[in-house]
Amino acid sequence: MRENRNVARLLTPPRLPRSVGAVPPADRHAASPHFRDGVFHNTEPASVLAEESRFRLARDFARKGRSGRPSAPIPLVTPSALDDAARCAATWLGHATVLFELDGHWVLADPVWSPRVSPFTSVGPKRHHPVPLPLAGLPALSAVVISHDHYDHLDLRTVEWLTSHQRMPFVVPLGIGAHLRAWGVPEDRIVELDWEESHPVGEVTITCTEARHFSGRWLRNNTSLWSSWVLAGPEHRIFFGGDTGYAAAFAGIGEQHGPFDLTVLPIGAYDHRWPDIHMDPIEALRSHRDLHGGVLLPIHWATFDLAFHPWAEPVERLTSEAGAATLALPRPGERFDVRGALPTTPWWRG
Repeated sequence: MRENRNVARLLTPPRLPRSVGAVPPADRHAASPHFRDGVFHNTEPASVLAEESRFRLARDFARKGRSGRPSAPIPLVTPSALDDAARCAATWLGHATVLFELDGHWVLADPVWSPRVSPFTSVGPKRHHPVPLPLAGLPALSAVVISHDHYDHLDLRTVEWLTSHQRMPFVVPLGIGAHLRAWGVPEDRIVELDWEESHPVGEVTITCTEARHFSGRWLRNNTSLWSSWVLAGPEHRIFFGGDTGYAAAFAGIGEQHGPFDLTVLPIGAYDHRWPDIHMDPIEALRSHRDLHGGVLLPIHWATFDLAFHPWAEPVERLTSEAGAATLALPRPGERFDVRGALPTTPWWRG
Protein backbone atom coordinates (compact mmCIF):
# COMPACT_ATOMS: atom_id res chain seq x y z
CA MET A 1 0.00 0.00 0.00
CA ARG A 2 2.82 2.39 0.93
CA GLU A 3 4.61 1.60 -2.36
CA ASN A 4 1.41 2.39 -4.27
CA ARG A 5 1.12 5.76 -2.54
CA ASN A 6 4.76 6.53 -3.32
CA VAL A 7 4.27 5.64 -6.98
CA ALA A 8 1.13 7.79 -7.15
CA ARG A 9 3.00 10.71 -5.60
CA LEU A 10 5.76 10.40 -8.21
CA LEU A 11 3.25 10.27 -11.06
CA THR A 12 1.23 13.25 -9.83
CA PRO A 13 2.44 16.54 -11.36
CA PRO A 14 3.40 19.18 -8.81
CA ARG A 15 0.76 21.76 -7.97
CA LEU A 16 1.67 25.00 -9.71
CA PRO A 17 1.57 28.27 -7.82
CA ARG A 18 -1.63 30.25 -8.33
CA SER A 19 0.47 33.08 -9.72
CA VAL A 20 1.15 31.04 -12.87
CA GLY A 21 -2.38 31.87 -14.01
CA ALA A 22 -4.26 30.00 -16.71
CA VAL A 23 -4.05 29.17 -20.40
CA PRO A 24 -7.01 30.23 -22.58
CA PRO A 25 -8.79 27.54 -24.63
CA ALA A 26 -6.79 26.86 -27.80
CA ASP A 27 -9.54 28.08 -30.11
CA ARG A 28 -10.61 31.15 -28.12
CA HIS A 29 -8.57 33.59 -30.19
CA ALA A 30 -8.43 31.69 -33.48
CA ALA A 31 -9.95 34.66 -35.35
CA SER A 32 -6.91 36.83 -34.66
CA PRO A 33 -4.62 37.19 -37.70
CA HIS A 34 -1.68 36.92 -35.30
CA PHE A 35 -2.77 33.52 -33.91
CA ARG A 36 -1.99 30.23 -35.65
CA ASP A 37 -0.99 26.73 -34.66
CA GLY A 38 -2.25 27.43 -31.15
CA VAL A 39 0.05 30.38 -30.40
CA PHE A 40 0.51 34.08 -31.17
CA HIS A 41 3.25 35.28 -33.53
CA ASN A 42 5.27 38.43 -34.11
CA THR A 43 4.96 40.18 -37.45
CA GLU A 44 8.75 40.28 -37.56
CA PRO A 45 10.11 36.91 -36.38
CA ALA A 46 12.09 37.01 -33.16
CA SER A 47 14.94 34.62 -32.37
CA VAL A 48 14.37 32.25 -29.46
CA LEU A 49 17.01 30.75 -27.17
CA ALA A 50 17.59 27.06 -27.70
CA GLU A 51 16.99 24.79 -24.72
CA GLU A 52 20.70 24.22 -24.11
CA SER A 53 21.27 27.98 -24.30
CA ARG A 54 18.78 28.46 -21.48
CA PHE A 55 20.84 26.20 -19.22
CA ARG A 56 24.00 28.13 -20.09
CA LEU A 57 22.13 31.36 -19.46
CA ALA A 58 21.09 30.22 -15.97
CA ARG A 59 24.68 29.21 -15.26
CA ASP A 60 26.02 32.57 -16.43
CA PHE A 61 23.47 34.43 -14.31
CA ALA A 62 24.60 32.48 -11.26
CA ARG A 63 28.19 33.49 -11.91
CA LYS A 64 27.86 37.11 -12.99
CA GLY A 65 28.16 38.76 -9.58
CA ARG A 66 26.79 42.20 -8.63
CA SER A 67 27.30 44.15 -11.88
CA GLY A 68 23.54 44.41 -12.44
CA ARG A 69 22.88 45.92 -9.01
CA PRO A 70 23.28 49.49 -7.81
CA SER A 71 26.25 50.21 -5.56
CA ALA A 72 24.22 52.47 -3.24
CA PRO A 73 20.56 52.86 -2.25
CA ILE A 74 18.38 54.21 -5.06
CA PRO A 75 16.94 57.64 -4.21
CA LEU A 76 13.16 57.58 -4.16
CA VAL A 77 10.54 60.31 -4.22
CA THR A 78 7.32 59.84 -2.28
CA PRO A 79 4.53 61.19 -4.51
CA SER A 80 2.50 63.97 -2.95
CA ALA A 81 -1.27 63.73 -2.53
CA LEU A 82 -2.88 62.61 -5.79
CA ASP A 83 -6.06 64.53 -6.44
CA ASP A 84 -7.17 65.67 -9.90
CA ALA A 85 -5.29 64.25 -12.86
CA ALA A 86 -3.41 66.75 -15.04
CA ARG A 87 -3.58 67.04 -18.84
CA CYS A 88 -0.40 65.08 -19.53
CA ALA A 89 1.90 63.93 -16.73
CA ALA A 90 3.52 60.74 -15.50
CA THR A 91 4.96 59.17 -12.36
CA TRP A 92 7.46 56.37 -12.93
CA LEU A 93 7.17 53.92 -10.04
CA GLY A 94 10.03 51.65 -11.12
CA HIS A 95 10.70 49.15 -13.91
CA ALA A 96 7.68 49.31 -16.27
CA THR A 97 5.08 50.55 -13.77
CA VAL A 98 3.91 54.06 -14.69
CA LEU A 99 0.98 56.13 -13.43
CA PHE A 100 -0.27 58.39 -16.22
CA GLU A 101 -2.36 61.53 -16.04
CA LEU A 102 -4.13 62.11 -19.35
CA ASP A 103 -6.72 64.83 -19.90
CA GLY A 104 -8.16 64.40 -16.43
CA HIS A 105 -7.91 60.59 -16.25
CA TRP A 106 -5.59 58.32 -14.26
CA VAL A 107 -4.27 55.27 -16.17
CA LEU A 108 -1.89 52.76 -14.56
CA ALA A 109 0.41 50.67 -16.76
CA ASP A 110 1.99 47.29 -15.95
CA PRO A 111 1.41 47.51 -12.17
CA VAL A 112 3.82 45.34 -10.16
CA TRP A 113 4.06 45.85 -6.39
CA SER A 114 5.41 42.43 -5.31
CA PRO A 115 8.97 42.21 -3.95
CA ARG A 116 9.95 39.56 -6.51
CA VAL A 117 9.02 38.96 -10.16
CA SER A 118 8.64 35.22 -10.09
CA PRO A 119 5.98 32.53 -9.66
CA PHE A 120 7.50 31.97 -6.21
CA THR A 121 7.68 34.35 -3.27
CA SER A 122 11.17 33.35 -2.12
CA VAL A 123 13.02 32.80 -5.42
CA GLY A 124 13.50 35.05 -8.43
CA PRO A 125 14.61 38.60 -9.26
CA LYS A 126 14.20 40.84 -6.23
CA ARG A 127 13.60 44.58 -6.15
CA HIS A 128 16.51 46.98 -5.81
CA HIS A 129 14.11 49.49 -4.25
CA PRO A 130 10.60 49.45 -2.78
CA VAL A 131 7.69 50.87 -4.75
CA PRO A 132 7.64 54.57 -3.79
CA LEU A 133 3.83 54.67 -3.60
CA PRO A 134 1.68 52.17 -1.64
CA LEU A 135 -1.25 50.67 -3.48
CA ALA A 136 -3.57 52.42 -1.05
CA GLY A 137 -2.10 55.73 -2.18
CA LEU A 138 -3.30 55.33 -5.77
CA PRO A 139 -6.04 57.67 -7.01
CA ALA A 140 -9.32 56.39 -8.49
CA LEU A 141 -8.11 54.84 -11.73
CA SER A 142 -9.94 55.05 -15.04
CA ALA A 143 -8.11 52.00 -16.43
CA VAL A 144 -5.20 49.61 -15.99
CA VAL A 145 -3.32 48.54 -19.13
CA ILE A 146 -1.01 45.53 -19.22
CA SER A 147 1.50 44.88 -22.00
CA HIS A 148 1.94 41.10 -21.59
CA ASP A 149 1.96 38.34 -19.00
CA HIS A 150 5.60 38.08 -17.87
CA TYR A 151 6.01 38.33 -14.11
CA ASP A 152 7.69 41.72 -14.20
CA HIS A 153 4.61 43.17 -15.96
CA LEU A 154 1.66 41.15 -14.65
CA ASP A 155 1.56 40.53 -10.91
CA LEU A 156 -1.03 38.36 -9.12
CA ARG A 157 -0.95 40.18 -5.77
CA THR A 158 -1.28 43.59 -7.37
CA VAL A 159 -4.15 42.46 -9.58
CA GLU A 160 -5.96 41.04 -6.55
CA TRP A 161 -5.58 44.29 -4.61
CA LEU A 162 -6.74 46.43 -7.53
CA THR A 163 -9.72 44.14 -8.08
CA SER A 164 -10.81 44.50 -4.46
CA HIS A 165 -10.10 48.20 -3.93
CA GLN A 166 -10.65 49.86 -7.31
CA ARG A 167 -13.42 49.73 -9.90
CA MET A 168 -11.56 50.34 -13.18
CA PRO A 169 -11.35 47.85 -16.09
CA PHE A 170 -8.22 45.89 -16.94
CA VAL A 171 -7.48 46.53 -20.63
CA VAL A 172 -5.21 43.73 -21.85
CA PRO A 173 -4.02 41.92 -24.99
CA LEU A 174 -5.82 38.77 -26.12
CA GLY A 175 -5.35 35.78 -23.83
CA ILE A 176 -4.44 37.64 -20.64
CA GLY A 177 -8.09 37.52 -19.66
CA ALA A 178 -7.54 33.83 -18.80
CA HIS A 179 -5.12 34.83 -16.03
CA LEU A 180 -7.44 37.52 -14.74
CA ARG A 181 -10.48 35.21 -14.66
CA ALA A 182 -8.46 32.60 -12.76
CA TRP A 183 -7.56 35.29 -10.23
CA GLY A 184 -11.14 36.39 -9.62
CA VAL A 185 -11.42 39.50 -11.78
CA PRO A 186 -15.10 39.89 -12.81
CA GLU A 187 -15.80 39.37 -16.49
CA ASP A 188 -17.27 42.85 -16.91
CA ARG A 189 -13.93 44.37 -15.83
CA ILE A 190 -11.85 42.50 -18.42
CA VAL A 191 -11.34 44.07 -21.86
CA GLU A 192 -9.24 41.92 -24.22
CA LEU A 193 -8.01 43.53 -27.43
CA ASP A 194 -6.07 42.51 -30.53
CA TRP A 195 -3.58 44.84 -32.18
CA GLU A 196 -5.32 47.93 -33.55
CA GLU A 197 -8.48 47.35 -31.54
CA SER A 198 -9.64 50.13 -29.22
CA HIS A 199 -11.70 50.64 -26.10
CA PRO A 200 -13.10 53.96 -24.80
CA VAL A 201 -12.71 54.96 -21.16
CA GLY A 202 -14.50 58.24 -20.66
CA GLU A 203 -12.85 60.71 -23.02
CA VAL A 204 -9.76 58.54 -23.43
CA THR A 205 -9.42 55.95 -26.19
CA ILE A 206 -7.09 53.06 -25.41
CA THR A 207 -5.70 51.25 -28.46
CA CYS A 208 -3.77 47.98 -28.40
CA THR A 209 -0.80 48.30 -30.76
CA GLU A 210 1.97 46.04 -32.00
CA ALA A 211 5.09 45.07 -30.07
CA ARG A 212 7.87 42.57 -30.79
CA HIS A 213 8.17 40.23 -27.85
CA PHE A 214 6.72 36.95 -26.50
CA SER A 215 4.63 35.73 -23.57
CA GLY A 216 4.46 32.89 -21.07
CA ARG A 217 4.43 32.25 -17.31
CA TRP A 218 5.48 28.62 -17.12
CA LEU A 219 6.64 26.07 -19.71
CA ARG A 220 4.37 27.10 -22.58
CA ASN A 221 4.95 30.36 -24.43
CA ASN A 222 2.84 32.65 -26.60
CA THR A 223 -0.65 31.49 -25.68
CA SER A 224 -1.44 35.16 -24.94
CA LEU A 225 -0.60 38.23 -26.98
CA TRP A 226 1.89 41.01 -26.14
CA SER A 227 1.38 44.66 -27.02
CA SER A 228 2.21 48.31 -26.75
CA TRP A 229 -0.53 50.86 -25.99
CA VAL A 230 -1.75 54.17 -27.36
CA LEU A 231 -3.57 56.36 -24.83
CA ALA A 232 -5.38 59.12 -26.71
CA GLY A 233 -7.27 61.88 -24.94
CA PRO A 234 -9.08 64.79 -26.54
CA GLU A 235 -5.93 66.95 -26.22
CA HIS A 236 -2.91 64.71 -25.57
CA ARG A 237 -1.46 61.35 -26.61
CA ILE A 238 0.83 58.90 -24.82
CA PHE A 239 2.59 55.83 -26.22
CA PHE A 240 3.47 53.07 -23.74
CA GLY A 241 5.91 50.52 -25.15
CA GLY A 242 5.76 48.01 -22.30
CA ASP A 243 8.41 45.44 -23.21
CA THR A 244 9.57 45.06 -26.80
CA GLY A 245 12.40 44.83 -29.23
CA TYR A 246 12.74 47.35 -32.00
CA ALA A 247 9.93 46.92 -34.53
CA ALA A 248 9.40 48.44 -37.97
CA ALA A 249 5.74 48.72 -36.95
CA PHE A 250 6.55 51.71 -34.72
CA ALA A 251 6.85 53.97 -37.76
CA GLY A 252 3.33 53.00 -38.81
CA ILE A 253 2.02 53.54 -35.28
CA GLY A 254 3.58 56.98 -35.30
CA GLU A 255 1.93 57.85 -38.61
CA GLN A 256 -1.47 56.47 -37.63
CA HIS A 257 -1.70 57.44 -33.96
CA GLY A 258 0.96 60.09 -33.38
CA PRO A 259 2.46 62.49 -32.78
CA PHE A 260 2.81 61.69 -29.09
CA ASP A 261 3.32 64.15 -26.28
CA LEU A 262 5.03 61.37 -24.31
CA THR A 263 6.61 58.11 -25.43
CA VAL A 264 7.49 55.56 -22.76
CA LEU A 265 10.00 52.98 -23.98
CA PRO A 266 12.13 50.21 -22.43
CA ILE A 267 15.90 50.70 -22.44
CA GLY A 268 17.18 47.84 -20.22
CA ALA A 269 17.61 44.07 -19.99
CA TYR A 270 19.08 43.84 -23.50
CA ASP A 271 21.68 41.29 -24.58
CA HIS A 272 23.19 39.95 -27.80
CA ARG A 273 21.59 36.59 -27.01
CA TRP A 274 18.06 38.02 -27.32
CA PRO A 275 18.41 41.01 -29.69
CA ASP A 276 14.86 40.93 -31.06
CA ILE A 277 12.74 41.05 -27.89
CA HIS A 278 14.41 43.76 -25.75
CA MET A 279 15.55 46.99 -27.35
CA ASP A 280 18.71 48.73 -26.27
CA PRO A 281 18.92 52.51 -25.59
CA ILE A 282 19.90 53.35 -29.18
CA GLU A 283 16.92 51.42 -30.52
CA ALA A 284 14.70 53.20 -28.00
CA LEU A 285 15.82 56.55 -29.43
CA ARG A 286 15.15 55.27 -32.93
CA SER A 287 11.69 54.09 -31.88
CA HIS A 288 11.02 57.47 -30.26
CA ARG A 289 11.76 59.18 -33.57
CA ASP A 290 9.68 56.66 -35.54
CA LEU A 291 6.74 57.31 -33.22
CA HIS A 292 7.01 61.11 -33.59
CA GLY A 293 7.48 61.41 -29.84
CA GLY A 294 7.85 64.63 -27.87
CA VAL A 295 9.23 63.69 -24.44
CA LEU A 296 10.85 60.27 -23.95
CA LEU A 297 10.54 58.51 -20.58
CA PRO A 298 12.89 55.48 -20.37
CA ILE A 299 11.64 52.49 -18.39
CA HIS A 300 12.52 48.81 -17.83
CA TRP A 301 15.76 49.51 -15.99
CA ALA A 302 16.95 50.24 -12.42
CA THR A 303 14.49 48.05 -10.46
CA PHE A 304 15.27 44.40 -11.31
CA ASP A 305 18.45 42.64 -12.44
CA LEU A 306 17.31 40.83 -15.61
CA ALA A 307 20.37 40.89 -17.89
CA PHE A 308 24.18 41.04 -17.91
CA HIS A 309 24.90 44.72 -18.48
CA PRO A 310 25.91 46.97 -15.56
CA TRP A 311 23.07 48.53 -13.60
CA ALA A 312 23.28 52.12 -14.94
CA GLU A 313 24.60 51.30 -18.41
CA PRO A 314 21.18 51.69 -20.15
CA VAL A 315 20.60 55.25 -18.95
CA GLU A 316 24.22 56.28 -19.51
CA ARG A 317 24.06 55.05 -23.11
CA LEU A 318 20.72 56.78 -23.58
CA THR A 319 21.90 60.16 -22.35
CA SER A 320 25.17 60.01 -24.29
CA GLU A 321 23.37 59.27 -27.57
CA ALA A 322 20.18 61.31 -27.08
CA GLY A 323 21.20 64.20 -29.30
CA ALA A 324 18.18 66.47 -29.81
CA ALA A 325 15.76 64.05 -28.11
CA THR A 326 13.95 65.47 -25.09
CA LEU A 327 14.36 63.13 -22.11
CA ALA A 328 12.58 62.88 -18.77
CA LEU A 329 14.83 61.11 -16.25
CA PRO A 330 12.89 60.94 -12.99
CA ARG A 331 13.84 59.14 -9.84
CA PRO A 332 11.34 56.38 -8.99
CA GLY A 333 8.26 58.14 -7.63
CA GLU A 334 9.12 61.52 -9.16
CA ARG A 335 6.18 63.03 -11.04
CA PHE A 336 6.66 65.31 -14.06
CA ASP A 337 4.37 67.22 -16.41
CA VAL A 338 5.38 67.15 -20.07
CA ARG A 339 4.55 70.87 -20.33
CA GLY A 340 6.77 71.87 -17.42
CA ALA A 341 10.35 71.48 -16.26
CA LEU A 342 11.54 67.91 -16.85
CA PRO A 343 13.75 65.94 -14.42
CA THR A 344 17.20 65.54 -15.96
CA THR A 345 19.59 65.31 -12.98
CA PRO A 346 21.82 62.17 -13.28
CA TRP A 347 20.70 60.81 -9.92
CA TRP A 348 21.93 57.28 -10.76
CA ARG A 349 25.56 58.46 -10.46
CA GLY A 350 25.12 59.16 -6.78
